Amino acid sequence: MTLAHRIDGPERAPILVLPSSLGTTRELWEPQVELFTRAFRVLRYEHRGHGDSPVTPGPYSMEGLARDALALLDELGIERFSWCGLSLGGMVAMWLGANAPERFDALVLACTSARVPSPEAYRERAAIVREQGIEPVADAAVGRWFTAETFRRRPELPARFREILVSTPREGYAGCCEALADWDFRGRLAEIAVPTLVIAGGEDQATPAADTDVLVEQIPGALLVTLEKAAHLANLEHPRAFADAALAHLLEAA
Repeated sequence: MTLAHRIDGPERAPILVLPSSLGTTRELWEPQVELFTRAFRVLRYEHRGHGDSPVTPGPYSMEGLARDALALLDELGIERFSWCGLSLGGMVAMWLGANAPERFDALVLACTSARVPSPEAYRERAAIVREQGIEPVADAAVGRWFTAETFRRRPELPARFREILVSTPREGYAGCCEALADWDFRGRLAEIAVPTLVIAGGEDQATPAADTDVLVEQIPGALLVTLEKAAHLANLEHPRAFADAALAHLLEAA
């Protein structure tokens, strides 16, 4: 299986991998592409069951999603890379950082956690989506992605990402919800031997400060940047601040 992907930037530049998050596509990273490609060759991809990637029967696992990514990188002949993953994309990166650290130059974990706060809620969501589609859960999900200020001042942004969410294949979304429900990497964070920056959203209810603090405390040498007035999709609400923080870390590590 080949995951849907796109590559931008100079051919000889180091690689930066940007995976999608749950219920999004490559469009998630559109605000950062221009800045990131000044220093990196950027590979954006969509998890199985998302965007233009193949849809396979669930349930999925985080290890399976991570091995999908490795297969894509191997297919493209990419041996070493940096990685910036948000939410689900960050969880995939944690598994890779512990199991294939030799392939990393640097890692940014954004708005993500080693365990979701309510695993059972994700199992329930998967069941609802398989039976009724994504529409019944869409408003609640998008409500966690953006702050009230963004809904008020930039309503077109959550509206656009709601469209992307509801267009996600049912099985792909449900399968990834089950991967999230089964995810618990707290006992292996110390194995992530990669220079790591954690970016948190100050108003992120999906991965609150208690969860991001665990990453900083347990991943050796991890650093923390908190973007105030940002919810779960912090890179969309504060594109330049997010890019500046990520690039400072990625370039220093490289």
